[in-house]
Amino acid sequence: MKKIALITGATSGIGRATAHEFAKQGINLILCGRRQERLDTIKDALNKLTEVHTLNFDVRDKKAVFKAIESLPENFKNIDILINNAGNAHGLDPIQDGNTNDWDAMMDINVKGLLYVSKAIIPQMTKRQSGHVINIGSSAGKEVYPKGNVYCASKHAVLAITEGMRIDLNPFGIKVSAINPGLVETEFSQVRFKGETLADNVYKGYKALQPHDVAEVIYFAVSRPAHVNIADVLMFCTAQASSTIVKKEI
Repeated sequence: MKKIALITGATSGIGRATAHEFAKQGINLILCGRRQERLDTIKDALNKLTEVHTLNFDVRDKKAVFKAIESLPENFKNIDILINNAGNAHGLDPIQDGNTNDWDAMMDINVKGLLYVSKAIIPQMTKRQSGHVINIGSSAGKEVYPKGNVYCASKHAVLAITEGMRIDLNPFGIKVSAINPGLVETEFSQVRFKGETLADNVYKGYKALQPHDVAEVIYFAVSRPAHVNIADVLMFCTAQASSTIVKKEI
């Protein structure tokens, strides 16, 4: 029987790349996002490879999360793999100049959104005593850097929640993993830098990770034998040594 994976933030970047990778491997998909048009486009592209169902909701909206998960048709209800990928970063301000709306957005999506989706899905995994939860963190969850304050805090929280999940779900035989990428070239940076020009400059002079690079690592984690759990991965592009050290060609 084919496995079923639910992916949040599936309309772009790592989420979309993971959907394509999973479809190639014959995993049935529940794709979640805020942009229905993009969900429809991805579904049309992947329907030739596997079964796809879409859910249109914002992970920050607790009621919408539970309503969406409850609406799943019977053949999609038993979720084997949860990819908590939805996340965002807003601004690069020192703490004293930080925008509280940016803070709210990062904590609501990166932390509370992950918790809401997990709460809606994990009980069915504990009931079946099987499943795999993968939380997409960041190198920012391992290391705080200048002007990263609240974003780094949100990703440190993701790592702590992941470790707590792994402990709490251990009696049920559920795998829990964290995949923590460094610099990945996606529209994520356009949101953070509030414009394409500044975002483009971030990736000049070196080859950043691409979404499919991360997707391949995610698939590697879910494809391990039953006795193997890839608990925690930190991945950089070759040019990156830490959050603040990147070798760039002039």
